Amino acid sequence: MQLRPYQQDAVDSAIAWMRKSTEPALLELATGAGKSWIAAAIAFWITQKTGKKVLVLQPSKELTSQNFEKYLATGEKASIFSASANSKCTRHNVVYATPKTVLNSVSRFGDAFACVIVDEAHMTTPTIKQIIAHIAAKNPMLRVIGMTATPYRLGTGYIYQYDATGERISKLDTDETIDAYYHSLLYKINTRALIDMGFLTPAHTDTTALHYDTDNLTINKMGNFDAKQIEQAFEGQGRLTSQIVADVVQHSQGRNGVMLFASTVKHAQEILDSLPPDNSRMLGGDVNMAKAEREKLINDFKQQRFKYIVSVGTLTTGFDAPHVDVVAILRATESASLFQQIIGRGLRLHTDKTDCLVLDYAGNIERHKLQDDIFEPTIKTYKAKTSSAIEATCPSCNFSNDFAARDNPQKLGIDKQGFFLDLTGNRILLSVGANDAPVYMPAHLGRRCNGFVQSILNKGKLDRCEYRWAFKLCEKCNLENDIAARYCEKCKAELVDPNSSLKHEAAQVKADPYAVFTEEVLFFSVKKGMSKAGNEMLVCDYSTPTTQFRAYYIADSDSKLIQRKWTKLCHSIFGGDVRNVDDFVHLANDFGFDRPDTVTYQKNKTTGYFDVIGHNYYPIHEATT
Repeated sequence: MQLRPYQQDAVDSAIAWMRKSTEPALLELATGAGKSWIAAAIAFWITQKTGKKVLVLQPSKELTSQNFEKYLATGEKASIFSASANSKCTRHNVVYATPKTVLNSVSRFGDAFACVIVDEAHMTTPTIKQIIAHIAAKNPMLRVIGMTATPYRLGTGYIYQYDATGERISKLDTDETIDAYYHSLLYKINTRALIDMGFLTPAHTDTTALHYDTDNLTINKMGNFDAKQIEQAFEGQGRLTSQIVADVVQHSQGRNGVMLFASTVKHAQEILDSLPPDNSRMLGGDVNMAKAEREKLINDFKQQRFKYIVSVGTLTTGFDAPHVDVVAILRATESASLFQQIIGRGLRLHTDKTDCLVLDYAGNIERHKLQDDIFEPTIKTYKAKTSSAIEATCPSCNFSNDFAARDNPQKLGIDKQGFFLDLTGNRILLSVGANDAPVYMPAHLGRRCNGFVQSILNKGKLDRCEYRWAFKLCEKCNLENDIAARYCEKCKAELVDPNSSLKHEAAQVKADPYAVFTEEVLFFSVKKGMSKAGNEMLVCDYSTPTTQFRAYYIADSDSKLIQRKWTKLCHSIFGGDVRNVDDFVHLANDFGFDRPDTVTYQKNKTTGYFDVIGHNYYPIHEATT
């Protein structure tokens, strides 16, 4: 087959990935990019290279048949395994299938398969994952390639971990993706690029004064709009609906095909009642419609035997009617992905159209922030993104990380690997780690490198780089663990958390309102001192809204409680361990530090001195007098 240049680039990127890794990977291919041809080329390469079979999964019978026919057009043979298509054949090396049918006969799919290609990969369901897991158990070297125009999902963000440049999507210790199934995005071609190349029809919107009231719609736990609210917003709006339909008809004069997307079956019927009766049909929601009748209706629309088709809960993905040049959206879309899929129905090239008109009557463009570009939604999870960031190159794998920056009031220098530099250009030493390795002061809040490296234990797999800027050292085996870990990843020993016991102590003391206070720190200073026993001490002066007091810390003590208090103070101020009092005072006074937001303290009834329990505890408790 003769592929377009960008299609060949997509195929080449997939092949390059499959040569080195068995991790699932993704191709972002805009609607109309020719996913079926790209899938066919990848499948052909796999079969020729390995002599094994390829399973291509699609969410619907229509898309399965469409992709199957494209493969046959290359001159090669393929099979269909789909109950809805009345075929359960695995004879040929390339098998096009629907997930549910495969799962019901999953025992027929084993080590004979070398690759699974997932079309419409944004709908990679638990069923699809179960199929892949079953085949991978038979063939650990199984490759998985996903393809989609919209590689994101409502609430969980992008479905891949690393973008096409190798940069991790999860940036700044916050997430634009949650539990992404696909490891990397290998290649991307967007709608705007295809339009510029002349492979898709230009699209534009037109201002509409009429619209449904969707301001009060809320999304439930399943990620859908509340059904009752949808009914109230769209159903029974007789006059408004008829006016909107009239507006659609007005805009569609001289155009070829019009798709109208409705909210519910009742709403779709109300829309149909206002359309020209001899030139309109409705599809979806009618469980009594026979398969043959449905297929005839779709075919009649494609043959332009009628102009208007009203869709409810269908025709949003994989439907190919190139003559469509008006897309009217009379429903609210929960996700930017669904909205993009709907728009895509009108972007195919056709000899009788020059553009596609998108009419939005349900506030979707504003909801998904598409006012500037209807093809470029802002993708987020439910987590916020930090604005301040610095770049830190991993000393181990050379991956470029973006992390949230630490405050830097002294404008200290920062090296390429993300460490603070003193006035002489040297890294600021905090402590000594395992095997006497120096631990330097990071200029960011990142913990571990986001890069990936080839797995030593599992061929074809990729492991996350082990380098850490901040860690909790196991006292038994010297392994550097995540600072939030409770047990060592290697020896499973319980890790000492210098904060946990102090927090417990604070919680216990807080039960007595006459003995403990947590207050905002207004002033904080440090200096070196000497105890009566001749031991070096750190002297800290605190000022709060109600009192002033002094506390003492010792860096090296046989007392676990005193040692924990020192460690806790270091982590509160610098985010890591500091070796001794001299280093603490040097770092604080010469290079600047962040004073703690709050201090939790208790006055000792016996000595009259103040004991500091911890820092940055919330909420603040007002002192009682």
